[in-house]
Amino acid sequence: MATTATAVPRRWRLPYRLQVDRRLEAPRWLSPLVSLGAILVALLLGAVILEIVGGDAVAAYAHIGRAAFGNLGVFSDTLVKATPLILVGLACAVAFQMKLWNIGAEGQFFMGALGASVVVLAPIVPIEAPRWVTIPAMLVAGMAFGALWGAIPGLLKATLRVNEVITTLMLNYVAISLVNFFVFAVWSEGGFQMSPTFQRAAWLPRLADYASQVPLFRGLTTHLGLAFALVAAGVVWYILYRSLWGFEIRLVGDNPRAAHYAGVNIVRNTVLVMMLSGALAGLAGMSEISGVVHRLQTSISPGYGFTGIIIAWLAKLNPLVVAPVSVLFGGLILAGREIQPAGVPRLIQGIILFTLIASEVLLRYRVRLVRVDAEPA
Repeated sequence: MATTATAVPRRWRLPYRLQVDRRLEAPRWLSPLVSLGAILVALLLGAVILEIVGGDAVAAYAHIGRAAFGNLGVFSDTLVKATPLILVGLACAVAFQMKLWNIGAEGQFFMGALGASVVVLAPIVPIEAPRWVTIPAMLVAGMAFGALWGAIPGLLKATLRVNEVITTLMLNYVAISLVNFFVFAVWSEGGFQMSPTFQRAAWLPRLADYASQVPLFRGLTTHLGLAFALVAAGVVWYILYRSLWGFEIRLVGDNPRAAHYAGVNIVRNTVLVMMLSGALAGLAGMSEISGVVHRLQTSISPGYGFTGIIIAWLAKLNPLVVAPVSVLFGGLILAGREIQPAGVPRLIQGIILFTLIASEVLLRYRVRLVRVDAEPA
């Protein structure tokens, strides 16, 4: 008896599928390309959000460009904003090289500002002391206070295995509260939220101070702290890539077990790296109050320490790349305030951080479309 074959229906499916393979080693050109792509995606997402809430994304971005880089005067102001960012970016980069997640650059920044203020307001140096005495004393004190604040989580991590993310984050609030105590209770000027103004010898010189000799400098606010930041970038680069200590730092970050077998003192390096990181952030605090604010007050940072985390990641922990990335973020902070003080700049910064973290997948894995065989399922 003949039987009739029943037709099996074919299930339609896409002719391609995603295939994800782990990379053994990413090519050197891929990392900067992925970072650039992450920035572009972040700007695109920011533009979409601005349009959704009724803003004009094109006009906003054009304004940021003009207000931050449109002429020499505004570019000088951008460099002022970039100066502390370079230093906190370096602080984060040097710690991250050793896989020490220092989230406390903000608190170390405040402690550096406090240390520099102690020199002037205690006072440690006489009010009549010349600038060449006062400024170095403030610099050393600022770095020392920042290094001390970095040493605390470093010691806890090295000796007790306490998570440095928690300790550095919580110490931010302690540092800010400590500064508030001195501003409100010890050095308050007439009950206001600020200390008395520092004497002129405690001010970092600005380009505008030399306008009589160089007329082009008239009105330019860039101060000596920028030179400190650029020198620090060079020093940190040399330490990380041209010194034995830098090799040990990178070795511990890449493979702690191999570093231990090689005889590297991980406990000592953990403390020293956190101290160096804190000292750099402390120098940022000293530079800000001596070069810009000229007094100790509560509102000396719009979140420089947290922005430094984004800068370090965007620079791929390269100290020499931290500087140009900081200039871009300095322009974003400066110009963004004219659009919406707490909105647009932080929105874009947050999206950039998100896209940077997401883009790490492309560095660790190869994602590609593979054609599938058109056989019935």
